[in-house]
Amino acid sequence: MTKTAVAMILALSLALGACSGKGAQELFETAQFEEKQHNLEHAKKLYEEIVTKHPQSEVAAKAKERLEALKTAK
Repeated sequence: MTKTAVAMILALSLALGACSGKGAQELFETAQFEEKQHNLEHAKKLYEEIVTKHPQSEVAAKAKERLEALKTAK
């Protein structure tokens, strides 16, 4: 393999690792905590961040559900 190919593979691996969903999971857990603390505006912002920045993550659908529930709860 050439050095360029190795560099491209490494860059791709790092990029995919950054989108692994771990960040989304952490955001989701924080949003849940904020809900329990009755800080609903912050929870909504976190759920929205998950939906926009991590739409393919495992928790994106859950975040959408929570957003809808919070919007209808008012």
